Amino acid sequence: MSTSPHVYSALRVDVDDGVATLTMDNPPVNAIDAALVRDLRNFVERAERDSTIKVVVLAGANPEFFAAHADFGWMFDPEELTSLSDPEGDPALNPLQQLHERFRRLPQVKIAKLTGRLRAGGVELAMAADMRFAAAGQTWLGQPETRMGIFPGGGGTQYLNRLLGRARTVEVVLSGDLYGTDIAEKYGWINRALPPEQLDEYVDDLARRVAALPDGVATAAMEAIDAAEASGPVPNLTEEASAHAKVYPSPPEMVERMRYTVAAGGQTAAGEIDLEGLLDRAAAAATPD
Repeated sequence: MSTSPHVYSALRVDVDDGVATLTMDNPPVNAIDAALVRDLRNFVERAERDSTIKVVVLAGANPEFFAAHADFGWMFDPEELTSLSDPEGDPALNPLQQLHERFRRLPQVKIAKLTGRLRAGGVELAMAADMRFAAAGQTWLGQPETRMGIFPGGGGTQYLNRLLGRARTVEVVLSGDLYGTDIAEKYGWINRALPPEQLDEYVDDLARRVAALPDGVATAAMEAIDAAEASGPVPNLTEEASAHAKVYPSPPEMVERMRYTVAAGGQTAAGEIDLEGLLDRAAAAATPD
């Protein structure tokens, strides 16, 4: 197994027999912050040029958090997020949309291997992969952004529609709830939930079989599959970005609510276990009697 020569601070990259394994390692909860965004973009730029990489497997180092969500600090400092804008990306999109789209559009087959909690930006990143496999009973997905006074703006509204359909997307977005693997598999959010002890072996075997296909076969097959969506701009991230600008940067009352959330344990391992409850308590604390 060879290790990428690039220097990463929040990501581990290993390449073996055409399979690149990306392990997000950004304690304490694998939040998608500036360091992880830069690392992921660094890898994407490499993969765009490296035809020896056939498959990309995305995983989290922390079994409790695949990727918790985007950095809460961006609620308080929107300019930090803006500073991460990709000069090679669509200028009409925000930096997370740009990152997720560049990842989604990589010519390699992308597989997300899910364990623990993934919410908001973490779910959006996973949805930018071509396939998602999860540890049954040990993986939870959620889009809690409406509890924060915003909505999924890193591609979430568009990616969810492609996977779940409109009605279930509305449910997921407006409820802000956390979903286990039984519902996620039923809704089509994940390809399948596997017994936890079988997850690594299954994903590794699939990745290696795809990487061993004759040159061009997987790429051509994906092009044909994607042609089914050629009737319109899918995903329509420009419309999502325009709508998201109506709610972010957040008004002062929502910023204060998020300050309460962070002070009460948001973006710590203990607080993130029940982030939805923490957000609800922040909302209640901000509501006058």
